[in-house]
Amino acid sequence: MSAAPRVPLAVRPRGAMVLRLGPASARIDLRAVGVTVVLAALAFLVVCWSVSVGDYPIALSEVLRTMAGHGVEPERLVIHEIRLPRAALAASVGAAFGLSGGIFQRITGNPLASPDLIGVNAGAAASAVAVIVLFSGSPTQVALGALVGAIGSALAVYLLAWKAGVSTYRLILIGIAIGAFMSSITAWLLTKADIFDASRAAVWLAGDVSGAGWNDVQPLWVALLVLAPAALLLARQLRMLELGDDAALALGTRVERVRGLLLLVGVGLAAVAVSASGPIAFVALATPQIARRLTGGRTVGLIPAAAFGALLLGLSDLAAKRIIAPSELPVGIVTAIFGAPYLLVLLALSNRVGRGG
Repeated sequence: MSAAPRVPLAVRPRGAMVLRLGPASARIDLRAVGVTVVLAALAFLVVCWSVSVGDYPIALSEVLRTMAGHGVEPERLVIHEIRLPRAALAASVGAAFGLSGGIFQRITGNPLASPDLIGVNAGAAASAVAVIVLFSGSPTQVALGALVGAIGSALAVYLLAWKAGVSTYRLILIGIAIGAFMSSITAWLLTKADIFDASRAAVWLAGDVSGAGWNDVQPLWVALLVLAPAALLLARQLRMLELGDDAALALGTRVERVRGLLLLVGVGLAAVAVSASGPIAFVALATPQIARRLTGGRTVGLIPAAAFGALLLGLSDLAAKRIIAPSELPVGIVTAIFGAPYLLVLLALSNRVGRGG
């Protein structure tokens, strides 16, 4: 009798599934999949809702018809050229921040580690403000300046934290110091700027996605298409790093190489997000922790963090448009309003269980 063929899918207890493809296999947590699907669906509904509201209201059914290619003028013009780019940019920036924050927090094992607290966003802000104040740069030049500043700041943190390897404790402390230094440079530049440049820089520093066009969204989508799969490919190695450097080395993991690649991906995601929208605070900090609680903490949780980031920033942008309508708030102000209390709660919980300090 011939042997039974190998079944590609095997269900494991406790809601897990193993997907096998030749010599490769991957463990899939069904709860994490369900949470991700629900979060992504809610994020899509928020995008549609955001597109439908405004000075010229559009029915949600008409928004869906237009997005499917069956709309009519003038709704089609309003949706495709004015509102949809902004909503898409908010969701995409939120996904990038959520994924970046998840990588940073998993690498360091610290819920307080995120690009906006360890110098990446501050470096982007200092560089962007320098382009505005010193060179009166165009929006494209400001975005490129922010990208260079974020990468340069992250590189400085990594090199200064290196001491026969990178200690996550040193990485966080040096990141906070670099962030404070970059923030002081930003403040100095603002004091030297004329009123027009200072106002323009202040708007960018608040974090905003209003006035976005498809030329702002497309570079971010390209970056996500490259960096998100790279993060998922490295996710299994991330599990190994969480066991500790000695255990990871014993299991054959090239610790510093994997950590460096993960940091590069996380910095890249944060850099492109900041260059597209400005330094929006607390999204990268909050979304990985909330996503981890929703999934039960049984997976790395990078995809749920990205999905929740898209949902959170989409809702924040919708609130920014409608709280004081017909005027609008920068979306970074909304995330700061809700993010500051969250940070205090997270600090209190960390101190209670002896993990934060």
